[in-house]
Amino acid sequence: MMLRRTVVVGAAGLAGSAAFSSAHADPSIKVIYVGGWDCTYCTEWKNKYKAGWVASPEYKKVTWIEVDPPKLREAYQARYWPGDLAPILEQVPRKSGTPRWLVVRNGKIVANEFGVSKWSRIVGELKKELG
Repeated sequence: MMLRRTVVVGAAGLAGSAAFSSAHADPSIKVIYVGGWDCTYCTEWKNKYKAGWVASPEYKKVTWIEVDPPKLREAYQARYWPGDLAPILEQVPRKSGTPRWLVVRNGKIVANEFGVSKWSRIVGELKKELG
C-alpha cells in the first residue's frame, strides 16, 4: 500500500501535509487545484463539488495539491509554487483564471481547465489518465 498525500500550499508559500491516508495512489499523477481565498467562484466549487471529489475513488488514486493563496491575484506567483511545482507553473500557458485544475502525469500537464463549469471535463480527463 502506498501513502497518498494531500498538499496545501497556503499563505506562507510552504507545502504542508493537510491529510495522509492509505490508498493505491499512482504517484505519477497529480491534480493541482489553483484558487484564492477571495475567489467567489472557487468558493462556489468548494461548496458544490469538493466534498464529492474528496470522497471519490479517483481522489484516492492521485496526489491532490492545492495552490490556494489568500489573494486571487497571487495564485500564479512563484512563491506559492515551491519545489517540484515550479516546473509545472512554467508549463501553464495563461497564468490567470480560477478555479483551475491541472492534471499532471510524470511532471507534464495533460489537462488544464478553469472555471466551475469545467470541473466535469477535468474529472473525465482524469478518469482517462487513470485508465
